[in-house]
Amino acid sequence: MRQRRIGDVRVSAIGLGGMPMSGQGRPPRERAVATVRAAVEAGVTLIDTADAYSADEHDFGHNETLIADALKGVDGVLVATKGGHTRTAGGGWGLDGRPEYLKAACEASLRRLGVEAIDLYQFHRPDPEVPIAESVGALADLLDAGKIRHAGVSNFDPAQILEADEVLGGRLAAVQNQFSPAYRSSEPELELCAERGIAFLPWSPLGGIGAAGELGSRFAVFADVARAHGVSPQQVCLAWLLAKSPAVVPIPGASRPESIRDSAAAVHLELSDEELKRLDG
Repeated sequence: MRQRRIGDVRVSAIGLGGMPMSGQGRPPRERAVATVRAAVEAGVTLIDTADAYSADEHDFGHNETLIADALKGVDGVLVATKGGHTRTAGGGWGLDGRPEYLKAACEASLRRLGVEAIDLYQFHRPDPEVPIAESVGALADLLDAGKIRHAGVSNFDPAQILEADEVLGGRLAAVQNQFSPAYRSSEPELELCAERGIAFLPWSPLGGIGAAGELGSRFAVFADVARAHGVSPQQVCLAWLLAKSPAVVPIPGASRPESIRDSAAAVHLELSDEELKRLDG
């Protein structure tokens, strides 16, 4: 497995996103645990979760607990989690970026994950009711207190990324934004992270690709390139993302062992310059 860097830690170039294992329509627990184990066996050493990854407000923290259970007895995996999203009645989503909330959320995540310090703690999404500096300031305090080893932000624009890094004293380790064949508007954020040596973690990186045989005409080029290499369109998508910058660490979600095995294999796919230009088109 090729590796990339988050802060001062090297992780697998492809991570695992845990959200599909805990939302509505989630798989049986046994299969979810098998998916995490398959990821580790395939060389994945980055797993991304969040306290809000749950079916609704009643099982808040479900994914963190699941990941912790699946990783019992396993060493060398960086577990990244997030705080700042809440779940509302009926399975809705809310925001709470108050420093006191984020610090309490971090403590709860520490308990669910069963660790003394969180490897990477990310502010999940800006709260329009709370200044960025106050929310990110809580992450700075958590770093200083040794509660977290690295700080990150998610769903931030370039100006917010720069402000966050300033508040953290240059210690911003990662930015997690949506980026995929169907959603490319975070290109400026990706480029900024590459310039500043900050890891860029695309969430929902397979957006627009879908299951095999379900590609729309807009993304047919991914299927064409996949056929030429004898691999899945998903692998082509992840290889395309990896070629964007050494700062990019995709975190495809999975709820089946075979899905994450296929994603992890994308690190071995080398695309030509001509193919990359076609995929960029």
